[in-house]
Amino acid sequence: MKGIRNLGVMLDCSRGAVYSVPALKKYIDVLARMGYGSLQLYTEDTYTVEGEPYFGYLRGRYSEEEIRELDAYAKRKGIELIPCIQTLAHLGGPLRWSAYDECRDIGDILLAGEDRTYELIENMFRACAKCFTSRNINVGMDEAHLVGLGQYLDKHGYRNRFEILSEHIARVAEIAAKYGFKPMMWGDMFFRLANNGKYEVPDHPLDPEGLHIPENMRLIYWDYYNENVGHYDGMIKAHRQLGRDTVFAGGAWTWAGFVPHNRFSLRANEAAMRACVDNGVEDAFFTVWKDDGSESSLWSNLPSLWSAAENSRGVFDREEIEAGFHKLFGISMEDFLLLDEPDREQDSDSVRNITKYMLYSDPFLGIFDRTVSSEKEELFARLRVKLEEQAKGKYGYVFRTIAALCAVLETKCLLGVRAREAYLSGDKGKLADVIARFKETEKRMLVFARVFEAQWDKECKPFGFEKHDIRLGGIQKRLAHCRRRLELYAAGKLSGIPELEEEILPLSKETEDGRSIYSNDWFNGSMIKSHG
Repeated sequence: MKGIRNLGVMLDCSRGAVYSVPALKKYIDVLARMGYGSLQLYTEDTYTVEGEPYFGYLRGRYSEEEIRELDAYAKRKGIELIPCIQTLAHLGGPLRWSAYDECRDIGDILLAGEDRTYELIENMFRACAKCFTSRNINVGMDEAHLVGLGQYLDKHGYRNRFEILSEHIARVAEIAAKYGFKPMMWGDMFFRLANNGKYEVPDHPLDPEGLHIPENMRLIYWDYYNENVGHYDGMIKAHRQLGRDTVFAGGAWTWAGFVPHNRFSLRANEAAMRACVDNGVEDAFFTVWKDDGSESSLWSNLPSLWSAAENSRGVFDREEIEAGFHKLFGISMEDFLLLDEPDREQDSDSVRNITKYMLYSDPFLGIFDRTVSSEKEELFARLRVKLEEQAKGKYGYVFRTIAALCAVLETKCLLGVRAREAYLSGDKGKLADVIARFKETEKRMLVFARVFEAQWDKECKPFGFEKHDIRLGGIQKRLAHCRRRLELYAAGKLSGIPELEEEILPLSKETEDGRSIYSNDWFNGSMIKSHG
């Protein structure tokens, strides 16, 4: 089988973590050893743009000198460093500042058709042209679901949003050409706007003439959620019907919390690579997103990246892949995959992330309490020991972080359930046990916060960690507050705890008691944004 010609990785440097230059150099070394040829730095606003002081302000943006240093280093290692920016949506960082009021449409979306918008975008391209030697560029354009429905609607009235998008893409492509760039963009918006919001094979083929895709624009088919070769095959063909070069983007899952999801990535990417190889796709890369704070380690998805690289070369034999991993990294793939185990649901292949939502879950409000069980508590205790055993090697600090997380969850995951049961029973002995468990959890939280901070300091610039100080510090404060109220109640100094008298309802009709779910948004206690 013919393999992929141009294979790369896209690393998210915008969702909290801005990886340090020394860490990125080590990352480039590893990518080169695995056989990757390019690295896209996903920087929404975390790069310096001359004339735009609020662009990346207080976000740890890379200086021009840092980008040039990384570009030169990558070139010496045979890696093409590619700018990966946003020119429509996902720009919540800069758009929060009043300096960009006139080029904000709605939310994190730029205002199409506005002169100031294209002045900003040209400044972005000028900055990339100065610092990157590559003339490939990823210009984003994904998930702009509300384009044309904010300030654009107020100024121009309702217009066909296909037309708005097409005109905007044409302007961006023109600017890209001016600076000698060959742009690529995420392809989902063409499908969503013509296919009732769905990014899947349409019932009727899309009309390439009607989409007005610029001649110099390549389309990226991105998909990290499917395990069926036929699905990928159909979507590759649907993208190619649009008459532009198609680039495939898979995913190496590290964006659902502190714990990676390598096992799911292995299956999804194998299916994707089989379809890509069969269809003669020449360009592919694997995304390493860091949604909602960049909680996972830079290194936690090495099994996913190595397996994907091997698959892209037509290697699908599991034993051969595992042997290569052990030779390259000095640890068995099975041992490395211990990092996945805390989030695994043994009888389900879907992605769940109990380690994230139960870490942040409020012990009195308990909105997630029906998804936990005593089996999970026992699992965290067993895994803590196994992970600690792996904390002595080259990537030991990564295992140490997840071990410390399991130590917290060993006492915290059923904390709300136990508190509610003890309170409603009126059993003072049970209340004393729960209070002791709160105290132990508080201690373990302090340890986890220190260990996670040490991991962050090894890999990232300090910017972005303020989010974790707030989150983890908030948990510690809340645990202490709830524990004090239990102590007051047990001592007869508090008449009741109303939160513990509330019945905990199912999260939805689809959730089952004792079954973990997927919820990847941090909120404060009583709020929940997503579940599944």
